[in-house]
Amino acid sequence: MGILHSLFRGVTWWDTATLNTSLYTRRKGVKVGEDDEGNVFYQTADGKRRWVMFKGEVEASRIGADWHGWLHHTFDETPTDRPLPHKTWEKPHLENLTGTALAYAPPGSIRKASPAAREDYEAWSPE
Repeated sequence: MGILHSLFRGVTWWDTATLNTSLYTRRKGVKVGEDDEGNVFYQTADGKRRWVMFKGEVEASRIGADWHGWLHHTFDETPTDRPLPHKTWEKPHLENLTGTALAYAPPGSIRKASPAAREDYEAWSPE
């Protein structure tokens, strides 16, 4: 499995960067920074195109707000050059956990290990 995986790595977009993206990055990419997760950010020499090479699984929600703003041309400076001011009440960035075991489950959900007793619900029964 290891040899096959290394040979066909990049064939699927959710696994890692495709072959074309890797080649384009080597030819035209200028590295501008890296985030806490190890994702590397690039742009062309003229600064018109910006992209990210993910470390590990390709999941867009793994990019924090700072780098997201730079990728979408909201900010001209990279977060490494000019970090965004953060409020004391802001929580650290957390990727989208939907579909994982760590996803939010409200009280009383059947997904919880021991669902809470439903005292506010009374089953209907016909008379």
